[in-house]
Amino acid sequence: MSKISPQKKYMLTLREAAEYYHIGERKLRQMVRENPHADYYLMNGNRVMIKRELFEMYLAAATSI
Repeated sequence: MSKISPQKKYMLTLREAAEYYHIGERKLRQMVRENPHADYYLMNGNRVMIKRELFEMYLAAATSI
């Protein structure tokens, strides 16, 4: 089974997002916790999934994280 590259995925796990964006998993969890109504993530049970394109738009507009 071939592995799909993160830039082709619609959603990333926190671990994948942390590695791809060079942001720590702890910081990503904090961002999700502090922004409960943000569009850039989806809860799949108790797993946080980052919507890649929406998160990239969020990062592009952010001045700091």
